[in-house]
This record gives sequence, C-alpha cells and structure tokens, in this order.
Amino acid sequence: MACLRKLSCILGLIVLVPLVCEARVLAPSGFVQVRGTQFILNGSPFLFNGFNSYWMMNVATEPSDRIKVSNVFREATAAGLSVCRTWAFSDGGDRALQTSPGVYDEHVFQALDFMISEARRYGVRLILSLSNNYHDFGGRPQYVQWARNAGVAINSDDDFYTNAVVKGYYKNHVQRVLTRVNTITGVSYRDDPTIMGWELMNEPRCQVDYSGNTLNDWAQEMASYVKSIDNKHLLAIGMEGFYGDSMPDRKQYNPGYQVGTDYIKNNLIREIDFATIHAYPDIWLSGQDEDAQTAFVQRWMESHLADAKAIIRKPLVFTEFGKSKKDANYSISTRGAYMNAVYLDIYNLARNGGAIGGGLVWQILAEGMESYDDGYEIVLSEEPSTNAIISQQSTKMTSLERSLG
Repeated sequence: MACLRKLSCILGLIVLVPLVCEARVLAPSGFVQVRGTQFILNGSPFLFNGFNSYWMMNVATEPSDRIKVSNVFREATAAGLSVCRTWAFSDGGDRALQTSPGVYDEHVFQALDFMISEARRYGVRLILSLSNNYHDFGGRPQYVQWARNAGVAINSDDDFYTNAVVKGYYKNHVQRVLTRVNTITGVSYRDDPTIMGWELMNEPRCQVDYSGNTLNDWAQEMASYVKSIDNKHLLAIGMEGFYGDSMPDRKQYNPGYQVGTDYIKNNLIREIDFATIHAYPDIWLSGQDEDAQTAFVQRWMESHLADAKAIIRKPLVFTEFGKSKKDANYSISTRGAYMNAVYLDIYNLARNGGAIGGGLVWQILAEGMESYDDGYEIVLSEEPSTNAIISQQSTKMTSLERSLG
C-alpha cells in the first residue's frame, strides 16, 4: 500500500506532511477465538492467508538485521498475508533464547519482543511454536541432552515425552514465554491479541510408540498446563497430520508410514482448539511424479478436513506447505501450478462450509538471507509471479470471509 503524502489544512493553507507508509499500522484488536469448526474474530468468521518465517527471532538478535523482519512483515501485508507462524524457542547453541534449563538470554528475549511488536505494528497475527521435534534450534534433542548432563538416566530422545525432569524443563519454558512482558509494548504475551495461538511443538514425532498414545499423554498434560497459564489464546499441538491407531481405516491416507502421532485422538484433547496439517509430498513421495504428489495433497487435505468437521469438530489450519527449488523437475511454473492447486482446494473447502481457516506457505525470507535458503524459500520482492499467486489467494479469502460475515 503506497501512500506518499497526507494533506493537512492549517489556517486555510494546504500543507504536505510526509508519512512513513506501512500496510496495516493498527494493532490487532480482539483475540482470535473458535466457535465450533470456525475461527472467529470480534464475533465474525476469520479466514486468512498466511506464511511461515521461523527465523525471525534468530535474525532479530542482531539489531542491524531487524530491518529484515520489518521488510517481510511489510511485503507480506502488501500481499494480504495476515497470519505468520514462527518460533518462540531456541534452546542451547548459537543465539540461544534458553541457554540452559531455566536460564534465558535477555538480549534474545528482546529480539522476540521486537518480532511480536512488529507483527502488532503491521496487523499480523502470530502462531508461535514453543519447541521443535528436531535438533534445529535445540528442540527435543537438546532438552534430553540437558537431562543427561544433569545425570538423569535417558534412553532416547523420546524420553522427552515421559521423563519427569525433561517435562519440567519444558513446562518452565512455557511459563517463561507465556508470562513474558514485552519490553517494547509493555504487554504480557499471554495478554497480547497479536498472538493468534500457541503450538506445543513443531512436528512432534515419537519413534518408540507409533500408535500416538505416548504423544497423546504428553500433549494432554502440556495442553492443560498451557491453559492453566493462558486461557485467552488458542492452542494447537503442531502436528503434521499423520493418522494413528485410533481409527485404523484412516491410515490409508498416510504416505505409507506412521510417525507416532494420531491426528484424530490427539486433536480430540479438550484443551486443543484447532488441528493442523503439513504436507511435503516431494519428500514423503519422492519417487512419484508431480501429478501423483498433487493428488496426494488434495486427498490429505480433504480427509483431514472431513475429520476435523465431523469427528474432531474443530477448525483446521494447513500450517506448512511448499515446493522445493531443489526438486529435480522444479521450475517457477511448476511451483506456481502446485501453489495454485493447494490454494484453490483451501478456498473451495472453506467456501463449501468446511472447517479450514487458511493455509501458511513455507517459507518467506527477506532479501539478502541466502544462508536461510532451504529450497522452499520465497522472497516476495524478487519473485513477482509467486507474489501474484499469493496475493490473489489473500484477496479470495478476504472476500469469502466478508461474504460469510
């Protein structure tokens, strides 16, 4: 949204006053809520188009790089993107938020403060993940290693879900993040409507129990704990959507294997407010062609949406999808066709009374962030055709939201 001047009339004279021009400069008002299988904001349906930028806190630890966070929010809002999913954790290692159990780096916490305040400034809602399944930025392996270092008997990383000491470490992190008072806005995270919701973990998996039961017990305990501290925000587990043992017939929709989650049973936990799915057919079905991979994603979405609506009875967010530039047959047109197919499905499912709130593409970067390239990166200012596809979806979802309201 380009605005160059503001006209002000003083004593009969027209004065040109320069403006700092930004998209959506008003802070979000009201908390996003759930009513049945719909997201609701201020009493009306809330639909969205969104994105992932997991790196924001990490980059914002360097003051000279904070402009990259601002630029992404500015470019994203110009494309109509209104929800961003990102990390609220960094455990051990470089630029760690939590340097050891219960010990936090205030400088890094202030980087998280900045990211949240910028989202607030641009009117973007945030989904904040509280931990990671993988070793990137610490995650589950780091928590388990901390316990080992303290002399706790640990068998595998899956002890994260069952060991009392490790669970205590995680709960401490939840408490510290949710009760944090933002040094820029003065608002506690748990009181900030900029935050749409929390995720317990990015892509939790459990190798010692593929049924989904071990993870279910952990998710139940942690969801209850989160809600005991913060009952204003929505909560998701953060899962990819793999089916487990509770409804064996649904396993036909998995890409040939299980990962220790149970999409239906886990999302039926009372304190969980919405379900999530991810899809990476280029990884999960790497030997199959483009048409087969796209067809898989369509079935994946449709089956999960049907279950969200009829069984789980909660809304669904497609929290990660993308097309990698590292794929053998990649081209910008191939990515465009895939994104259009996914977006069309999301729109049609939402239009036809579905429980889906929107989709979050993985991932958007700012210019000059090549070190964060993972193949899925999109730089909106450098990729106009992709920007146009994203903007078109944002417009369609906004129009649909208005028609439902």
